[in-house]
Amino acid sequence: MTLSRKPLQVNSVIEKLWECRQPGKTELVSIDHTTGRYLGEAIIAKSDVPSFDKSPYDGFAIRAEDTIQASQEQSIELEVIDQIGAGTVSQKKVQQFQAIRIMTGAQIPLGCDAVIMIELVKEISRDGKSFIQIKRRMKTGENISFQGEDIKAETLLVKKGTKINPGIQSLLATFGYHHVAVMQKPKIGVLATGDELLDVNEPLAPGRIRDSNSYMIMEQIKRSGAEAIYYGRIADTLAATYDVIKKAINEVDILITIGGVSVGDFDYMPEVYEALGAEILCNKMAMRPGSVTTIATYAGKILFGLSGNPSACYVGFELFTRPMVRHLLGSDKPFAKKVTAILDTNFPKANPFTRFVRSTLYARETNIYVSPIGMDKSNIIYSLAFANSLIILPGGTRGYRKGMQVEVLLLEDEEGSESF
Repeated sequence: MTLSRKPLQVNSVIEKLWECRQPGKTELVSIDHTTGRYLGEAIIAKSDVPSFDKSPYDGFAIRAEDTIQASQEQSIELEVIDQIGAGTVSQKKVQQFQAIRIMTGAQIPLGCDAVIMIELVKEISRDGKSFIQIKRRMKTGENISFQGEDIKAETLLVKKGTKINPGIQSLLATFGYHHVAVMQKPKIGVLATGDELLDVNEPLAPGRIRDSNSYMIMEQIKRSGAEAIYYGRIADTLAATYDVIKKAINEVDILITIGGVSVGDFDYMPEVYEALGAEILCNKMAMRPGSVTTIATYAGKILFGLSGNPSACYVGFELFTRPMVRHLLGSDKPFAKKVTAILDTNFPKANPFTRFVRSTLYARETNIYVSPIGMDKSNIIYSLAFANSLIILPGGTRGYRKGMQVEVLLLEDEEGSESF
């Protein structure tokens, strides 16, 4: 098979990929099973919060006008006619120079328009009755949490596609969302190619390496919010590769293959795509690492052929697969967030292709700096363990100097961006 490879710019590849995207699906789950899931519907306030005027303190509900004459020199006295706690409502209406003892969270009684905290009064008993003495003037509405002051009914609280955190779970419970529509986790199949690969528990042998890419990609999939399904390693034969991919593509939403996308004698992925009748969107990109990353579509599914080099494999997932996952999870900002930082070291390597350099982003004083990690080679594994970002170094330059401003993609960010 003769394979024509014309390098495409990353932006062009993303545009092609985005034309093939499908909408995500939703499912109903119990609120107990929403941790880490993404909302499949917008959350709307079903009532005011608070739903009634209530006291934020332990104290006494009173009429503010009864305290007009109160001062440090002259106290006023109110008769305590009832006591209420949170969850109960007084059946009495406060009249002139009367008060009701009230606990935090309890509903303000009829006739009252202020609450004085318990530590600001003196309690006394006389003739079998309870009284409080007050030495300060209160204002109407003082120390009252009014109905709807936190949230008004029909307010949009959380957008569809937002990751559910403990605070959002609290909102769901507040408004009675016992069952919640969440986005279905996309199922992503993973299979590795290469006779040289060993499992993690196998001893090393001459010419053999342990399959680290599969473990890495599986964790990247989980971090993105999708479900990973591992199909194992495939022998370097066209028939074996075709059979496994043909089976897997019918069981998943996205299929990732690792390795086999170059032009070596045992790189069968291009021939597998042809045999399937898949449409190849790209088979070479103007980027480093990962220039041989291949993307195809088949039966409404997307196939990502990632490089067998660890860093190239990692970067390919973050640039192309992760945004698609985030789209399927309902995000309107599916791409990695991009920031500007100061390069803290020289990067003299010239390259005609855009480089995505594993890096660490950090703050120093009032500035944001970024530093490449380790060697910038596609087969390097060590740098991946500590990278929290990718420096974008556009191609066509003679290198970059310390102190220059560069754009950086954030790897751990949840906020995202609307575009690449």
